[in-house]
Amino acid sequence: MMKLKIKYLLFISILHLLALVLAWHVFRQEKVWFIVSEIFVLCSAGIAWRLYGQLIRPLGFLMRGVDAIRERDFNVKFRPTGQMEMDRLITVYNQMIDELRKERTKQEQQHFFLEKLIHTTPTGIIILDFEDQVQEANPKALQLLETTAAAIYKRSILELKHPVWQEIAALKSGESHTITINGVSTYKIQKSHFIDRGFPRHFVMVEELTADILAAEKKAYGKVIRMMAHEVNNTIGPVNSILQSVQKMQSGHASQLMMDSLQVAIDRNYSLNSFMRNFADVVRLPSPQLRSVNINQLLEHVGVLMQPVAAERNITLHISLPPQPLLIAADKQLLEQALINVVRNATESIGREGNIRISLNGSTRLLTITDDGPGIPEALADQLFTPFFSSKKDGQGIGLTLVKEILLQHGFTFGLQTVAPRQTVFSVAFS
Repeated sequence: MMKLKIKYLLFISILHLLALVLAWHVFRQEKVWFIVSEIFVLCSAGIAWRLYGQLIRPLGFLMRGVDAIRERDFNVKFRPTGQMEMDRLITVYNQMIDELRKERTKQEQQHFFLEKLIHTTPTGIIILDFEDQVQEANPKALQLLETTAAAIYKRSILELKHPVWQEIAALKSGESHTITINGVSTYKIQKSHFIDRGFPRHFVMVEELTADILAAEKKAYGKVIRMMAHEVNNTIGPVNSILQSVQKMQSGHASQLMMDSLQVAIDRNYSLNSFMRNFADVVRLPSPQLRSVNINQLLEHVGVLMQPVAAERNITLHISLPPQPLLIAADKQLLEQALINVVRNATESIGREGNIRISLNGSTRLLTITDDGPGIPEALADQLFTPFFSSKKDGQGIGLTLVKEILLQHGFTFGLQTVAPRQTVFSVAFS
């Protein structure tokens, strides 16, 4: 299409040419009047040209302003020209550009703050697109889910294998749920949505509650144990003293049955006292004194200690260690105590006739203790490290609690799960 200024110039040119032609036909016999008419036509053309400049120039300014806005360049402003109408237009345009620039700056600052907040928050944040594919995940989410951005970007949450992804897929917008993985790591997952271009998009917040729950749990059971130990110890001492006094007084006079009964009562009190000390040991667990420890030698020592226990049950210990010593920072006594408890649990899980495989990977610094017992029932998997919980008939629920406390104090990552039929693995990742 023809531009407006070309149309205007074409119209003015044709109009003045017609005026010249008419003046020629009308005044060609009257030279004076012809000259006057020519001067009039020239003056009209000059006025038309000046009007052209005054009318078309604002449109030029307007078009340049529109182009600047289209390109999001809010730094283009115009100076006043001295023409009232033009200056009013320029003033309005400049005010509009100032407001747009302020709004863009404000939005950029808010966006930067939001990006900074998302990347530094201790809560994992995952943003999904319209098809529930992962569009963005902040560093904390990647850390919690033990993955990388490249591994999950543009992948559907239904394709990802971590239990947290499965829980996210099952949640509806506005819902939240808490899950425990491997009986240790606890996560709170909240799912919500926002509207983008008229369509809902989901975002997920993942918060690790493990440390808070463990601290609250330890505080609670520690208080209970101290109260129980205090009451039991205050009772056992005097009762045993009385029983022993009666035993001495009746020596030679009482029947053998009564003497045996008194001894059984005394022995039972000592057993109860030992029982309470086991619980108290969990609360009084000393802080680890970290030293350089050769984990290869430590595992060999554990194998020697546990070999007779395993042999009694006809269980074979298989120990696979790397050729080069693996040195870690640990408290040798505490770590040995934890590993002995793990191996003992494995033997008790098998019962009789089976295999326990202790394997250490030097490159990944990963220790696995695998048994071919019946495995962990799915319903009990989340309660394994719960204080006082035991799936054994006569279990006290102390062993794994003690193991958990020791490994947590060392900062080691660990887990216990049945990965296949007759294949239960306790894993420890040495930092």
